[in-house]
Amino acid sequence: MRKNLGKKTAVYPMPVFIVASYDKDGKANCMNAAWGGIYETNQVMVCLDEGHKTTKNIKETKAFTINIADASHVIEADFVGMVSGNKLENKMEKAGFTTVKSEFVNAPVINEFPMAVECKLIKFNEDGICIGEIVNVSADEKVLGEDGEIAPEKLEAITFDPIHHTYIKLGEKVGNAFSDGKKMM
Repeated sequence: MRKNLGKKTAVYPMPVFIVASYDKDGKANCMNAAWGGIYETNQVMVCLDEGHKTTKNIKETKAFTINIADASHVIEADFVGMVSGNKLENKMEKAGFTTVKSEFVNAPVINEFPMAVECKLIKFNEDGICIGEIVNVSADEKVLGEDGEIAPEKLEAITFDPIHHTYIKLGEKVGNAFSDGKKMM
């Protein structure tokens, strides 16, 4: 039997994106954005309020990175979502983050996170949806499998639980996409 829970912002999983950008002077900033995902082939989207420093930075530089938050950095990921770069100038340093400039876009890659999606700004919609073209994905070798691709169980990405306000670690394989369903054909 199903139970109606009412109108809730409940979609699972909700990725935890740490969106990073440079300001006009080249200073790195980041924020936690749990509202986002794939928009179209080779495109991502994140919902960003106009008041965020990151939003202003992306509009100025036309680039950003989405660093995938992992289980090893839950505290830091949560911190950069709680504190505004408009109010705390050394937010990145306080979180313990170091960066390197992307080779592909004018945006920082956060060294502490094992995976980054490097994006060129396509546009901001009038409702705050930031759409970026994926120009590169970079990953620390420690999260790569034998095939040279990202191994989710090594990545240990976290997801946001909007009902209980918790973070959950992902990684267990339970099936094969575009394959297991063939058993029903």
